[in-house]
Amino acid sequence: MEKSTAKANNRARMNRFFLLVTVVALASLLGGTYWFFVLRHRETTDNAYVMTDVARVSSRVIGTVLRVSVENDQPVVGGQVLLELDPRDYQAEVDQAKGDLARIEGEIRATETLMSLTDTQTLAKLNESEAKLVEARNKKKEGIHRLKELEKKRDAAQADLTKARRDFKRFKSLFETGTVAEEQKDRTHTDLVKAKAQVEAMDAEIDAAKASLEAVDQAVKQAQAQLRASRGDRLQVELLSHKIAALSGEREEARAKLIAAQLNLSYCTITAPISGYIAQKNLQVGDRVQSGQALMAVVPLEDVYVEANLKETQLEHIRLGQLAIIKADVYPNYTYHGKVVGVRAGTGASFSLLPPENATGNWIKVVQRVPVKIRLDKPPPAEYPLRLGLSLHVTISTRDQSGPRLLPLAPKP
Repeated sequence: MEKSTAKANNRARMNRFFLLVTVVALASLLGGTYWFFVLRHRETTDNAYVMTDVARVSSRVIGTVLRVSVENDQPVVGGQVLLELDPRDYQAEVDQAKGDLARIEGEIRATETLMSLTDTQTLAKLNESEAKLVEARNKKKEGIHRLKELEKKRDAAQADLTKARRDFKRFKSLFETGTVAEEQKDRTHTDLVKAKAQVEAMDAEIDAAKASLEAVDQAVKQAQAQLRASRGDRLQVELLSHKIAALSGEREEARAKLIAAQLNLSYCTITAPISGYIAQKNLQVGDRVQSGQALMAVVPLEDVYVEANLKETQLEHIRLGQLAIIKADVYPNYTYHGKVVGVRAGTGASFSLLPPENATGNWIKVVQRVPVKIRLDKPPPAEYPLRLGLSLHVTISTRDQSGPRLLPLAPKP
């Protein structure tokens, strides 16, 4: 009896053992099959967070807050007025810049009018001086030509006088010897007197011509001096043109100052750069803000994305375009869907404020994480909104590996 009971117990233990082995083997087979067909094509991490490109709103000018139109958590649209600064100081700068510009433009118009008048007057004087100089030079040429003609005539008269003297001397000697009559001697004497008178008359004309030529020469010199003065007066036109150029430069500078003043005035009204929700508002009416001071932020919750920090050992099969399943800790019963759109160019530690110095002697190997950007297929629904910084659980399907590891570089221009 005891032997049969012991055999039965042994048989039962063996059956339970074989059953346990069978269950373990079956579970291992099912687990291996599930891993081979499902889990080995997935990369999962709970080190993932909601991210978005937050627009930091700051002031571009110094001023006192005059009016605040929004509060934290309030939705705004792009271009909506967020706050206004006291514009009076900047309005005064605009008015001053307008006055300076108007004054310079008036100076330019006055100088242009003066230049036009000066140009007309000096050009007329210059033309008149040139005409007088040409006229005086022509008269001088005529005087020189007439003097040369008179000198030629005087030379001819002098030749006649020399001949008359010679004839008179010869006939006088013949008369004294009784060879010729007194009438012939008197005729030669008359010719001599006429020749002397002719030479004296020519000398008088030559002296008059020389005196006239000297007067014309003085007129030429005066005309030349007047021409030089007229040309000097013409330099006033060039001087005025340079002044207009300088005033034009001042006008452009005044316009630039006016544009800058108008821009500063426009900066007194601060608008939302994008649509989203107000966050981190930390100012009130009457506060004095500085240029570049952060005033608030606009968070575009409709354009959030996921940043999943995968271990470097998980990146081997990650490709752009792979599908992802996202679950948020705040909504455990809702699933978001997305797609891998980018892998960061470096690890998170490399872009930290104090990157690690791996060349030091106390180096310890730490598995690094690389941010992977996932864009949602559609904006989160209104009943399940995602907020910046929420924790997520991300599963990426790596079955499809047709996409690239990196976005292609843009071609060189």
